Amino acid sequence: AFPLANPEDDSSFRLVDAKPPPRPKFGPKWRFNQNRPQLPQRRDEEVEARKREAEKERARRDRLYNLNRSNQNQQRREAAIFKSSVDIQPEWNMLDQIPFSTFSKLSFSVPEPEDLLICGALEYYDRSFDRITPKNERRLERFKNRNFFKVTTTDDPVIRRLANEDKATVFATDTILSTLMCAPRSVYSWDIVIQRVGNKLFFDKRDGSQLDLLSVHETSQEPLPEAKDDINSAYSLGVEAAYINQNFSQQVLVRDGNKVSFDEPNPFANEGDEVASVAYRYRRWKLDNDMHLVARCEVQSVVDVNNQKSFLTLNALNEFDPKYSGVDWRQKLETQRGAVLATELKNNANKLAKWTAQAILANADLMKLGYVSRVHPRDHFNHVILGVVGYKPRDFAAQINLNTANMWGIVKSIVDLCMKLNEGKYVLVKDPSKPQVRIYEVPADAFENDYVEEPLPEEEQVQPPTEDAEDGEANGTTNDVEDKEIEAQN
Repeated sequence: AFPLANPEDDSSFRLVDAKPPPRPKFGPKWRFNQNRPQLPQRRDEEVEARKREAEKERARRDRLYNLNRSNQNQQRREAAIFKSSVDIQPEWNMLDQIPFSTFSKLSFSVPEPEDLLICGALEYYDRSFDRITPKNERRLERFKNRNFFKVTTTDDPVIRRLANEDKATVFATDTILSTLMCAPRSVYSWDIVIQRVGNKLFFDKRDGSQLDLLSVHETSQEPLPEAKDDINSAYSLGVEAAYINQNFSQQVLVRDGNKVSFDEPNPFANEGDEVASVAYRYRRWKLDNDMHLVARCEVQSVVDVNNQKSFLTLNALNEFDPKYSGVDWRQKLETQRGAVLATELKNNANKLAKWTAQAILANADLMKLGYVSRVHPRDHFNHVILGVVGYKPRDFAAQINLNTANMWGIVKSIVDLCMKLNEGKYVLVKDPSKPQVRIYEVPADAFENDYVEEPLPEEEQVQPPTEDAEDGEANGTTNDVEDKEIEAQN
């Protein structure tokens, strides 16, 4: 035991003058000398200033140290969270590995494309949605009876017909092309199936592919929960975003029965089906003297501008919890829309670039971006539209530094690489933890018998507790349009 000092006798605590003061780590070079005359006041101030500078330097180093540790932890976390979009089988043969750094130097200029065919029908855009603000938000409805199609390239009857007519040598969809074009911005893993048949090349997606969902918070520094069933996990948010985009694209239409019809009806719909407003533009680009590419591109709506019809693409950004982004849309969207968009460009750079690329591929005159938020951060079923903004695709591409020549340079390099391959099936996979893609040779029957985990319809998912929302906002009883499951017909 240590003897305790007498609390009333505090004289011992004042006998400190006999000790020389500790020399500061980054202090002056002179050595303290008791016999030396007292330093002038100016020198004392100099010493104190140096002490303060030393403290600042130590604090700065501590911040850098903690920041580096945080970055290292995040890298380890990302490596654990991000899994490959497809299980790499031992019998697959890796043929090539391409780092994204090589993509940045590519450039290719394509001539103006031509429309071979337009199928489907478009409904008119409701301009009243341009006037929505957070103060007069609108509840997002759900559309049960409208069919949405996510058909891969080789299952498209129109593309099969065009291939048989030798209209091109390379075939794809706008979703697949935009994934390639914006690959350097991607963080999550994705994969594209490539089939070389004779002298033709088909870019496909697998059943239940990641490409059918929409990434959320992909390029953010703030990690998402790892548990797949968490409503804020990457998978759950991707499913939620897909539902939101489908419903948003149909709600912002006039819906008075007035439609603009094209050459042929929707190639995927059965007679009597109620289909979503969509037009498929089958467009052809010249990649070389003897090489053309045909892609199915989508637009979702039409609007009259100066007595001319303008095509629109419709997409929605979704806010799930302001604490992840640091920006509350309800407070900032009306007064600081630029700051909100800048945050979205930081957190969802890949998704926004892909939407822009798809709008350019489809030659849309305008791309409409909706801002859709949960009614409550813990309720992922009920949403409100807080605003809609329109952009010209090429202007928006310039704003986000999306270079069309570079986009086509990436596609051309991948096509040239695949054209050198033998006939067969291949898969291009984005590495889950590195900025690179790999190409594998796979068996002809690969992916044909895969078990596909389809997202549950909204009505079959676990509902949020009603007490999480105030005044009954969390229950779905106010929606007058029923739930709709994503129908991916392949």
